[in-house]
Amino acid sequence: MDLRASLTLFDLDNTLLGGDSDYLWGQFLVEQGIVDRDEYESANRRFYADYRQGRLDIEAFLAFSLKPLSQNSVEFLNALRQRFVREKIMPLILPAARALVKYHKKRGDVLAIVTATNAFVTKPIAGLFGIEHLLATEPELAQGRYTGRFIGVPCFQHGKVLRLQEWLKDKELELNAATFYSDSQNDLPLLEHVGHPIAVDPDPILEATARQKNWTILSLRQSPEPVRRSGPPWPHL
Repeated sequence: MDLRASLTLFDLDNTLLGGDSDYLWGQFLVEQGIVDRDEYESANRRFYADYRQGRLDIEAFLAFSLKPLSQNSVEFLNALRQRFVREKIMPLILPAARALVKYHKKRGDVLAIVTATNAFVTKPIAGLFGIEHLLATEPELAQGRYTGRFIGVPCFQHGKVLRLQEWLKDKELELNAATFYSDSQNDLPLLEHVGHPIAVDPDPILEATARQKNWTILSLRQSPEPVRRSGPPWPHL
């Protein structure tokens, strides 16, 4: 196996998915009457806007988003999540994203999703893509219930770099030779650490950065296969 191509990392929301699972989980809780509609929906929208603009207070957001986990039993939450994934997430899986994952699996790459969205929401979504490794913000579980707190470093912005460096300590893989696909300016710290940064349907700030640095820009939304919009040829490894 070519070590330079052995590690492939994917952001999840608005990269492999045609939407944001964290935001949609909050909206799903509103729809199901699990949380107060007016208060929760307004805050959920505000936090999502902050995220899109690169100014999210991650600790404040996690205190908000993990609180409903602490207010319900794990059994109830698991059943709710099953419906959420079936009704809200499966329709957002992009055919070109499946093709991209399949391409890297065929190469024999080690695949991982690296996402700020908490592991309770994202674990079954990683399973839909058949991706074994998931690095996500970890909600705390104690005595069989979620506490509303998180464990360790949130997997967000530079936290993604820290989490990956820790994960790679016992592995014969190199972050500076990895490929990372992302749509978001929030992932610039990790994109700048990998050998092959690829912007996927990027937000305006990431797109401007990718063009300035001559990174590959792909779209997973234009056709059933990945489409290169600009930058070096893809696949490039």
